Amino acid sequence: MLNALNTKLLIAILAVLTTIAGTEAYRAHEAHKAAVAAAQATAILQQQQRDAAERKKQDEAFRKQVEDAKKHHNSAAGNESKTWTTYVP
Repeated sequence: MLNALNTKLLIAILAVLTTIAGTEAYRAHEAHKAAVAAAQATAILQQQQRDAAERKKQDEAFRKQVEDAKKHHNSAAGNESKTWTTYVP
């Protein structure tokens, strides 16, 4: 009788330990998945920041190009009055 009780107790303890081990394995797996997801989110965020910086740099270059073109285009109008002062029909 005592031997059967000890066997049942041993089986119950093994079942509990198996459940604990399974739970721990599941927790570790979920933690790993969360870490991978966080790493991916970080990589995406960094890529977006690099893209934004590149777009800003391109925008600044384009604005400078437009300003230079404005200055060049408007410079002829500023010199136009000088050309008519020497005109003799």
